[in-house]
Order: sequence, then structure tokens, then C-alpha cells
Amino acid sequence: MTDVSSKGPAPGDDRKVLTNRQGHPVHDNQNQRTVGARGPATLENYQFLEKISHFDRERIPERVVHARGVTAYGWFEAYGTWGEEPISRYTRAKLFQERGKRTDVAVRFSTVIGGRDSSEAARDPRGFAVKFYTEDGNWDLVGNNLGVFFIRDAIKFPDVIHALKPDPVTFEQQPRRIFDFMSQTPESMHMLVNLFSPRGIPSDYRHMQGFGVNTYKWVNAEGHTVLVKYHWMPKQGVRSMTEEDAANVQAHSLGHATKDLYEAVARGDHPEWELLVQMMDDHDHPELDFDPLDDTKTWPEQDFPPKPVGRMVLDRMPENFFAENEQISFGTGVLVDGLDFSDDKMLVGRTFSYSDTQRYRVGPNYLQLPVNQPKNARVHTNQRDGQMTYYVDGVALGQALAAERGLALIPPYDHPHIIAGQGTAALELIEETGDLDALIVPVGGGGLIAGSATAGKGLLPGLRVVGVEPEAGDDTRRSLRAGRRVSVPVPKTLADGLAADTPGELTFSINRRLVDGVCVVSEEEIREAMRFAFERLRIVVEPSGACGLAALLARRVESLPRRVGVIVSGGNIDTRRFTAILGG
Repeated sequence: MTDVSSKGPAPGDDRKVLTNRQGHPVHDNQNQRTVGARGPATLENYQFLEKISHFDRERIPERVVHARGVTAYGWFEAYGTWGEEPISRYTRAKLFQERGKRTDVAVRFSTVIGGRDSSEAARDPRGFAVKFYTEDGNWDLVGNNLGVFFIRDAIKFPDVIHALKPDPVTFEQQPRRIFDFMSQTPESMHMLVNLFSPRGIPSDYRHMQGFGVNTYKWVNAEGHTVLVKYHWMPKQGVRSMTEEDAANVQAHSLGHATKDLYEAVARGDHPEWELLVQMMDDHDHPELDFDPLDDTKTWPEQDFPPKPVGRMVLDRMPENFFAENEQISFGTGVLVDGLDFSDDKMLVGRTFSYSDTQRYRVGPNYLQLPVNQPKNARVHTNQRDGQMTYYVDGVALGQALAAERGLALIPPYDHPHIIAGQGTAALELIEETGDLDALIVPVGGGGLIAGSATAGKGLLPGLRVVGVEPEAGDDTRRSLRAGRRVSVPVPKTLADGLAADTPGELTFSINRRLVDGVCVVSEEEIREAMRFAFERLRIVVEPSGACGLAALLARRVESLPRRVGVIVSGGNIDTRRFTAILGG
């Protein structure tokens, strides 16, 4: 007897089958196999061994600071200016250049000193880290809710954190330890004043400012540099709590700020921040009575006014807290062209430490994780292998196998030959039906609609081409609206053949020129289209292929002309799954 079952689900039972990590259906997930009713467990009990050993390893080391936090997703929209001036005078960073240009972002808000399950109402600095998924790769702007820091030299960072953390003997947080360190570190006074002001206990993450803290540089097209500091200002306003308010909040909830953010996004109350930048010429500035590279100092706003450069809106929360919050990783060394370091000593130290701690916590291949990957830029490195490598160069492997065994290599959908081949669907439809006014096409990675639009408009220049996606996977619709490729979470939809998380690079470049719009259909509308095709047309259609028909039946396409063609395509479907879907 084994731990897995040889029985499949009963006919018509479309429920998911529990498997182990090898993909084997599980026979019994609640009882170990023993020698007799009361005998010892057996060592070959694979399901138990796998289940308990994975449980033993579910947690990775928490962050040494910023352990308690929450991630949210959204977008940054550039103004194209610094105040009233064209921003290109000061930086060539592409994400800032065009007014209205949007860049995907992930933001992690956090407390600093407490552990992963500590209170979000504590008097404590708050982390405010933003990851921009730009076309030139990722940019991480890693800051706090207070504009300064305790120390100006990174060599003191372990010391200040040890002073703020609990006593290593009693594990009590002792004010004596904190003020021992601060009294011998006079530059910490500015941060202490901020921390013990009302700013020290923000009411929640939505009503909190953010600061880059360190001094950075901008670089323009001519190579000229300026010094800059970053400020995030919440459009919701800034709110704080008193000690009494905080005590009342944490008496009922340790994670009130996380809960507040989830609930706000769920009800459509999307928080927004404006990004402002202070600027200073890049030289020594002997006329100032402070060092502009000192992160324990602020720049006087009357002399160096912060001016807006864009805004950020958060409109989506993670689907998996561990994968997208515990494993998201930031580093101050993650910059794109047009942005640079200054000689700020604290910044230089942070640049090594932040990335190094992720290599320890998550592993040397932490940048392969989806939340950390540059979603809108191609990655081509000579780095390889290491712990938990989970991708290979599939194209090179396929080419090698094809050459070795005399096989034909079929390229992916984002390839001109495949796009051209898929365009024959529109050619055959037009040849069969004659002239059409509009063509409705399902959209996954975009190859079918790219080929159909190319072929269809080649024959009929006035043809209107409309794409259809499932509501859960509208990556192409979002990308066309944004004017660039954007990513969505891997869609969970009946139309699994359309479950792409981002359009292809080539298909998107074609579709943004030739496709006249994209609409979406619900899961129930897909079911109804499959039922209509089966009962009225006597055709069995799988969910992905039924999406075009679903859009037509549900009147999802506005102002339809008289002669409309619908491409119904897709692969086979298991009869049990087909009947279960129609029965649902």
C-alpha cells in the first residue's frame, strides 16, 4: 500500500484533487500508516515525511529590522516636470520623462524594531520602500516615514539596532540601553526629536509620509549631476496617534495598519502619494552650515523647495502574503540609468547591507522570485546555478535538443512565424464569409489576435478588431491603456489558455498598433457561451475558445456593426471537466 491514491475523481467531480509535491494524488492526509492499529509508524510513509519536513521549513529568518510589514501594488504616474521645469534638464531616467507615463510599483510599509508579529501601533520609525518596475530594470527607493536617521556612518548601524532591540539576556526592551547609545551619539538627537514627536506613531500606513532619507544624484543626458532628496506626501493627509490612542488600538489588534490597508483597497479607496524632490547643485557647498550628504540633517525647504515629479496610487494587494511580502526584497543599490549614488556614507553602507541580508534570508537567487524580478525589462546575465535556481535557458536547451536529435523546434507565441501562422484563422474566416466589419478574437499572450489583426486588416483596411480576455487576466487590456506592457497576477480562470500574466513583447508591439480595443468577460459569461455553443450550435468549445462568443452574447463590445466575425479556437477539453463546467 502506498501513500497515494490510484483512483481519480468520480465522473463529473471537478473539485481539485489534493496531491503531494511530486504531483501524486494523496490517499489519506489525516492518518499515518502504522504496523497494526496501535503499532509504530513506518519510515516509508512518504506523505507524512514530506508534509512534516516541509512544515519544519516553512519559515525563513525574519528581517533583522522591518520584520513586521505589508506589501501593496499599484502604479506611479510621472508629471514630466520638476515643478514647472522639464525634468529632462536634470535626469534622463525614462520613468520621469513623459507626462502621464505609468510605471508598475510594489510598496512595502513596515515597522522597524519589533518582530514579525509585533504591534503596528508602537512608537517606532516606519519603513516606506518602493520598487519601481521600469523599462530599464527595477529601481528601489528605500526610505522611512521620518526624514532623518540616528547615525551618519554605516559602521554604527549594528550598534544602534542592538541598542533599540531587546536585551540579549532578558529579552526586555530597555530604555536605558537606547539612551546609553543615543547620549554618546549626539547626531541622533534630530531623529530622537522626530521619533518622540506625534510623528513617532502614525495612525496607519495610508496617512503616513515617506522620505528617501539619504542624498542621491540625478544625471541628465549630458552627464551633468545634481543632488536630490525624495519625499512622499499622502494625498489622504498625515495623521498620528497619541500614546493613549495607540494603547487602545493595540489592546484589540496588533496589525491594525495592515488591516486598514487591505480594507481600503478592497472598497476602492485607493491611497495616493505625491512624490516631491528637493534639488541642490552637486558640489561641496561651503556656504552651508551643514553637510548635504549627512542623513541626520534635513535640507531647509525655504532654500531647497520640494517640487512634485509624479504621483503613486496603490490599487491591489498580494495574493500570497509570504511570497509577496516576506520574500519581497529591496536594496538602495538598485538604481536605473539617470539615477545615481552620492557620497553619503550611510547610503554606501546600506547599499551592501540591504542586498546582502536578502541573500542570507531568501537565498542567492532571490532575484529570480516573481515579486523581485524586473517585470518590464529583459534579464541577460552570465550568472548561473546556486541554491534554489528554478529556471533554465529554455530556448538554448530546445535548440540543443533539436540539433542533437533532428527535431523541429516550435517557437513560442511571441514569434513572427507563429503570429503569421495564427493569422490564417482570420484569412480563412474572411475567405469563407466574405467582407466583415468587425472581428472578435480571444487574447492570451496576444499571438492569435496579432496574427488575425495583421491578416484581417491587410485584406480589409477598415476592419475593426476587438480582443476578449477573462476578467481575472486582463493583462493586454491594461497594457494597451497604459501604453506599455504591464503584468497581472497569474490569472485563476476557467479560460486557462488565456491565463498569461503579461503580453508578449512582439505581440504587444503589433496589437497596440492594430487592435481597436479589448473587453473582458466573466466566468459565468464564459459558461453561458459554452452552453450556447453546445445546445444551439452543436459545438463543444473549451473555455478559452468560447471567450469571443461570450463577449458577443453578453454585449460586451460596444456599437457593433452589421457583419461581425468571431474566432472560436482552443484545444481539447476533458468530457468530465466540460460537463462539470456546464453544470456549474
